[in-house]
Amino acid sequence: MQKNLFLLFLISSFCFSQNPYPQDYFRAPLDITLIPSGTFGELRSNHFHSGLDIKTQQREGLNVYAVADGYVSRIKVSHYGYGKALYITHPNGYVSVYGHLQKFSPTIEAYIKKLQYEQETFEIEVFPTAAELPLSKNDIVAFSGNTGGSGGPHLHFEIRDNEERPINPLLFGLDIQDGVNPTIKNVYAYPISKDAHVNKSREKQKLRLVALQNGDYTVENIEAYGKIGFGIEAIDRQDLATNQNGVSNIQGIYNGNLKFEMDFKRFSFDETRHLNRFIDYEHFKNKKERIQKLFVEPENPLSMYTNLDNNGFINVEDSTSSVYKIKVGDFHNNNSWLTINIEGKQASEMKAKPDSVTPYFIYAKKNNELINKHISVNFPENTFYDDFFIDFKVSNDTLSLHDDIIPVRDNFSISYDITGYKNPEAEKLYIARLVGYRNQYALYSQTYKKENVLTTYTKTLGTYALVMDTIGPKIKPLNFSKGKWLSKYRFLKVKIEDDESGISNYRATINGKWILMEYDYKKNELTYDFNDAISQETENNLKIIVTDNVGNSSTFETLFYRK
Repeated sequence: MQKNLFLLFLISSFCFSQNPYPQDYFRAPLDITLIPSGTFGELRSNHFHSGLDIKTQQREGLNVYAVADGYVSRIKVSHYGYGKALYITHPNGYVSVYGHLQKFSPTIEAYIKKLQYEQETFEIEVFPTAAELPLSKNDIVAFSGNTGGSGGPHLHFEIRDNEERPINPLLFGLDIQDGVNPTIKNVYAYPISKDAHVNKSREKQKLRLVALQNGDYTVENIEAYGKIGFGIEAIDRQDLATNQNGVSNIQGIYNGNLKFEMDFKRFSFDETRHLNRFIDYEHFKNKKERIQKLFVEPENPLSMYTNLDNNGFINVEDSTSSVYKIKVGDFHNNNSWLTINIEGKQASEMKAKPDSVTPYFIYAKKNNELINKHISVNFPENTFYDDFFIDFKVSNDTLSLHDDIIPVRDNFSISYDITGYKNPEAEKLYIARLVGYRNQYALYSQTYKKENVLTTYTKTLGTYALVMDTIGPKIKPLNFSKGKWLSKYRFLKVKIEDDESGISNYRATINGKWILMEYDYKKNELTYDFNDAISQETENNLKIIVTDNVGNSSTFETLFYRK
């Protein structure tokens, strides 16, 4: 066993030293100490984190630099996601990405604002040619911010290859201070085969974790039999931050033989949703803990799995003693070890795993349709990973479609026949997912209408309902009032809200001319910059129309004065 472990260490060290990525080509995107609030490959809701989130000292407006020569190949401005984002293509084929920006550099800002005014839209995506916006290394390209889905000021930074696959930026020579070993928070054992059991139970078992003085871990010895898998909850921290970040590498070793390795170096966006197959999805939805399974179940195509033996499963025989070790590492090769001593013992009696049987059964490899009265659900082939019994109940306009504990691979459809509703009521209906304690909140699900049928496409099981929205959005001025002189103002701010189906779009004009109002959905604010100089008049008529997702509109009009 010792010889096998020594060989494993040599192999791991050799692989770690083989880095095919250029080390001195890219500079850091900021000129401050790089402190991550999020690491590459970190586990997020329905996806792996595709870059490095860099703290910006809890403020906005820091200079963001081009990390190498190149040209701006894509600019995207959106309410959600990366917010204001910039993409730079470099001569060596890589693309650097900068997200949640406050604003772009003056040249890029003028370029994109001109297009926003021409197209009369805040949200925009363009792909400049190589000759339009060339850049040199160290050029200031933007300023850090908090736009889009950001939870606080930071820079989201990525490096992608020529196939648009994100790669850990630290592989290119960027560095952070990290001498801290990862933390293993929980460990679980999974009986897999029909005859398998752990500690006389067929159900998943949480093992009692014991922290050792040297920083490693063990568990109380377990009894097991049959085909077994393990799962862990683990996080990593860096020297200058307390954030619970993701780990970089996980290995499972059985009796000195490498059985499983997960290496968070690169992935594709096509595969990222399969994170829900990698974690114990049901456990996460119930406990808010992400258990990373150290075994690979069928229909899991993640490319980050390496060095698999029997897909990470082990087979424990009766009357044997064995050792399973888990190695958890960060990018800087700080490692934590967990040792699990296993006594092979076939139990004569064990706690059975409860079965859940319903009248409806889903075949993962087939198209499945469920119909009850005026509601139908269609699951295309390969919507799910496994066959299972599904809960399906309809009560009036409420659909109970299982609990959200089953990972979904792709969109399925929910349709309502609304023939029983007459206009104008029918025009104000939408499909919502009910969430919260006792389903008290209705979240709008993108709803399409064709004749008398409403349809939504979703990747989430749960409770859905038909909801009516007859109330228009609310519009409220924040930093001005009717008839006010705004000569010394730089910005015009308005609050817009919709408590029902949510805001779909808005349009603002001054004296009939369209103006660019940036929308911050986190604050429910629209902001106009007077430096855009749309109007040179003293008396100005501001008009804002806001429309919700079922077509209810509200209009706000007022006069202000400005010299």
